Amino acid sequence: MKPKILTTLPNYTRPLFLQDVIAGLTVAMVALPLSLAIAIASGADPAKGLVTAIVGGFLISLLGGSRVQIGGPTGAFIVVVFSVIAEHGYDGLVIATFMAGLILLFAGYLRAGNLIRLVPEPVINGFTIGIAIIIATSQLNDLFGLAVSEIPAEFLAKVEVLWAARPAISVASAVIGFATMVLIVVFRRAAPKLPGLIVAVAITSAIVAFADLSVDTIESRFGDLPNTLPWPAMPVISLERIFELLPSALIIAFLAGVESLLSAMVADRMISGHHRPNAELLAQGAANIGSSLFGGMPATGAIARTATNIRAGGKTPVAGLVHAMTILLVMLVASRLVGYLAMPALAGLLILTAWNMSEPHKWRGYLKERKTDIFLLALTLILTVLVDLTVAIGLGVALGLALRLQRRDVSASEWSDPDR
Repeated sequence: MKPKILTTLPNYTRPLFLQDVIAGLTVAMVALPLSLAIAIASGADPAKGLVTAIVGGFLISLLGGSRVQIGGPTGAFIVVVFSVIAEHGYDGLVIATFMAGLILLFAGYLRAGNLIRLVPEPVINGFTIGIAIIIATSQLNDLFGLAVSEIPAEFLAKVEVLWAARPAISVASAVIGFATMVLIVVFRRAAPKLPGLIVAVAITSAIVAFADLSVDTIESRFGDLPNTLPWPAMPVISLERIFELLPSALIIAFLAGVESLLSAMVADRMISGHHRPNAELLAQGAANIGSSLFGGMPATGAIARTATNIRAGGKTPVAGLVHAMTILLVMLVASRLVGYLAMPALAGLLILTAWNMSEPHKWRGYLKERKTDIFLLALTLILTVLVDLTVAIGLGVALGLALRLQRRDVSASEWSDPDR
């Protein structure tokens, strides 16, 4: 359970450091707008996304079991965080995140990292696509400038409200949102090493500012962003709150563990490496405890940012530390500039993120799987979108494990009726 940074530092060189610095700066420019957009979509203050990326991202790189893992707030948590805040308030989310961190520490201590293999892949794919659908739908209000003040949490009710508000579409907001999406795609294909996310959002936000368009920005919606980290503080926890928030904490811990270990597995394939799953769980636990102490949101390893780090030349966890410190520097000296970012631009960014999360290039392959796997994926997806993520994961994992046991060649029992 030794952190990877302790393995890499003895042979660390200046050329490696320069590669890590460049990669860390690149990832920070990708993570900055994503962290803001994820916090806003989760129903939290945008500054909470930055705090999570700084504190959570730093601890995940410092203590984690992967050479290249980048941590912070991720799209997979939007649905859970939004529902926890709506039901228990933001202080409830902080407590649930703290509890999730303790659960992950305990799981790492018990060496539960290898249990990721027991979660059926169709369940992971199903709830990932389901979450992507929910994220994309939640961004339509800002993308089209509908200005709907109260949007229901339930998916079908949300779609109904948004459809009813369609006459109020703002052409300016829609143009800025779609222009941002087009620029991101263009930069991704034409200049993949360029931090296209921040460049695209910055260009369209600058157009909003200089043309004085009637489009919401972070500053107009939330006011000035803070230019310093808050002081750490222990959340106020009571026995009643523990029992009330335990289901949410378990889901946060499960998602953080699954997503971080999946991300580390993807990174292993990209760099031909081997991560330490139990060290990774311990790092996720420490990161979520740390994030909660600073009033942040749940943190986990992020597949997209980790892949960006690898493509940018990141070799060791130092790149992740540079990424976190860069975001902190932006918060300290450029928070006013961040306030000019346009809400439709961030909405377009999140919709593209949701599309990439769903991995559309794999959909055709899913349809070629065995019928039970297709059923399990569809069931998890539908339950995630229409019912609840907790129910979807719980039922999906239970049913998936039952199907896996059924497919095994189990020898006939030699048990016989006892004499009585």
